[in-house]
Amino acid sequence: MRDVFHEQLDAVFVDLAAISGQVETAVGEATKSLLEADVEVAEQVISADVDIDRARVEVEEQCFELLSLQQPVAGDLRVVVAALRMVTELERMGDLSVHVAKIARMRVPDVAVPAEIKPTVARMGEVARDMVARVKQIIVERDVSAAIELGRDDEIMDQLRRASFAQVLGDDWTHGVEAAVDIALLGRYYERIADHAVSIANRVVFVVTGEDPRAAASGS
Repeated sequence: MRDVFHEQLDAVFVDLAAISGQVETAVGEATKSLLEADVEVAEQVISADVDIDRARVEVEEQCFELLSLQQPVAGDLRVVVAALRMVTELERMGDLSVHVAKIARMRVPDVAVPAEIKPTVARMGEVARDMVARVKQIIVERDVSAAIELGRDDEIMDQLRRASFAQVLGDDWTHGVEAAVDIALLGRYYERIADHAVSIANRVVFVVTGEDPRAAASGS
């Protein structure tokens, strides 16, 4: 019976990794639509979000079935609960990608990002996509060291967001309030994607070790 349970649990993590792949695509394509003012790509990101939502529901149903039929305890229960939380965070990352795509769509035919801040925003998109790609591998491999490293690298995104604020608030900003609001929102969206990636990585550490790295960090 326990072998069946663990096979079903492994299947849940395979599905989580697959959703991570969908989110990675969404982040990359949303950034492309933003930087290139490509309305077709933006629409694809927006319409594809329903697939991520559907996948989330399927994972939740699998987890609830495991809880009701297998009645896991201790470590096994911890893994199921972590999976439920992880799929919620992945779905939110998909939603954030949609928000990026909607800003791109709203400004077409213009590019939403002014030329001088484009490198910073492009780098935000690259970092966000890379973090999602690494989350996928962390889920597949249950790699604790990679998960902890991802948490440390989140500072890169924080630095980029601060840099974008500095550019928007500088005396030489000539693009008005509307563009400034767009950049502020984009910075927030990419930062939240990174935050969710770190949170998922922390949950993998908790699944494997039973210890929450956030608690360890706050206590150090």
